[in-house]
Amino acid sequence: MTNEKTPITIKKYANRRLYNTGTSTYVTLEDLAVMVKNGDDFVVYDAKSGEDITRPVLAQIIFEQEGKDGQSLLPITFLRQVIRFYGDSMQMLLPSYLEHSIGNFTSQQQKFRDQMQTAMGGKVIPGAELFGAMEEQARNNMTMFSQAFTMFNPFAAAAAGTAAQGGDKTAAASSRATAPEGDIDLLKKQLADMQAKIDGLARK
Repeated sequence: MTNEKTPITIKKYANRRLYNTGTSTYVTLEDLAVMVKNGDDFVVYDAKSGEDITRPVLAQIIFEQEGKDGQSLLPITFLRQVIRFYGDSMQMLLPSYLEHSIGNFTSQQQKFRDQMQTAMGGKVIPGAELFGAMEEQARNNMTMFSQAFTMFNPFAAAAAGTAAQGGDKTAAASSRATAPEGDIDLLKKQLADMQAKIDGLARK
């Protein structure tokens, strides 16, 4: 026996009204969008011809969602690339590739959210703010790496040594003052901790 539920049948009539045979009520595209988000599977049939029109109805739902302010998910570049694939010799491969890619992303999204919350100190991050938080974290990491590069850059060290040999002791002392030994040790520890976290995420 199987635990899979039979998809709900939605009928679309000539007047474009959608009828949910499961609840015996008329529904809207917004109602269908909520069903999809809730994990309710359904198929849509043309009430007159019996043709399966699930795909164009789902595409229409996406079209409406994309038209809402702050709701768009599909970049313009992506949409243009998809349009170019229609009629192309690679058209048959694209659906499988997209299905595989979105499947991987969906299966990993909860782990990804958990990892991001851990990185952000256990804060619960709404979906709309998740990538903003990622960008902020990336900027912080880049600042730290830039500081580390400046301190440990062999060319900078060589320049300081040359200045010292040339008798410019003031410049050499100033260079040492900007990077005291205690700060360098602290930065080394922070970089080691960050590398350990990155290695831990890679192993998961």
